[in-house]
Amino acid sequence: MLQTELTQQLGCRFPIVQTAMGWVSDSNLVIATTQAGGFGFLAGATIKPEELEDEIKRVISHTGSRNFGLNFHMFQENAAQCVDLAIKYQLKAISYGRGPDKATIARLKQAGVLCIPTVGAVKHAISAVKLGADMITIQGAEGGGHTGGVPSSILLPQVLDAVDVPVIAAGGFSTGRGLASALAAGACGIAMGTRFLMTTDSPTPSVTLERYLAVKDPQKIQVTTAVDGLRHRMIATSLIKKLEKSSAMGRLMIALSSAWEWKKQTNMTLPHMLRVFFKALKEDPAELSQTVMAANQPVLLQHSMVDGQPDQGILPSGQVAAAIDELISAEQLIHGIAEDAEQCLQRLFQGNANHFIYPHKEVS
Repeated sequence: MLQTELTQQLGCRFPIVQTAMGWVSDSNLVIATTQAGGFGFLAGATIKPEELEDEIKRVISHTGSRNFGLNFHMFQENAAQCVDLAIKYQLKAISYGRGPDKATIARLKQAGVLCIPTVGAVKHAISAVKLGADMITIQGAEGGGHTGGVPSSILLPQVLDAVDVPVIAAGGFSTGRGLASALAAGACGIAMGTRFLMTTDSPTPSVTLERYLAVKDPQKIQVTTAVDGLRHRMIATSLIKKLEKSSAMGRLMIALSSAWEWKKQTNMTLPHMLRVFFKALKEDPAELSQTVMAANQPVLLQHSMVDGQPDQGILPSGQVAAAIDELISAEQLIHGIAEDAEQCLQRLFQGNANHFIYPHKEVS
């Protein structure tokens, strides 16, 4: 009952996708996802260029499969490397937000690499298909990190009506019931980030995972624009609270302070920081602070997801984190979701066209 266009085209057993999360979706998580029958994406945006090929080879070696994907952004310095490696190793798919141009997508498609962008609006889905996307992942407002403002329950049917390619649903999914509901609505599967982050196969430090587990109210996982001016859904940290309370100039100083602290990663020298500061006095400090913070985001994520210092970084999270109270393996997660989804779908399709059976009542 769980064989869909997603499983057929991506070559996985279950229509469950593990998304690419910075510093989280490493080879270990992708290996665990692949071996359990799901489809995983490596987070190419935060894997060092000199290590990326080895991470790809490691997944292939441990799984005996190329049925996994690579996520990256075209504004990365090594975007061309990501495209070349996806083609060289005949990976099943790539995923992206700000995606490749039409010529690059055509090159990937010719090599048999499926292109699966993530969108948060109908117009972006339509544009992506015109450029050559093979599938679309829609992320509803419930999702973590950069997210739109339309809930999955509204966005999914809108995009299904607007495009003629398979659609994957993301944003708010973590259970078999969720998978069954997405399939019943017309999606070919679900994609999850936060739920995979909150597994025992995630490399996320325990102190950071405890912050995710501690949240019990979905409304506490809020959207902020304080980081880079765009909508971010995340768990509040000391840094975020400080940014939200600060003036435009105050945010700039915080951004510069963060960049200075991590100058080895950002290559921001003292003279450059001073030039940015004095430029801000004449121009718009709010815009400059957002630019600096946007460039700093991989480092802010590294604080939380690698160094175990969540209050000095950011905690992107879908609202679904509030419904998760334990860490299980990726295998337990995927198999549990699949089993529950099949049971839901079996109940849905019991009987015949004239006799539909609901879980709690019978209607003829």
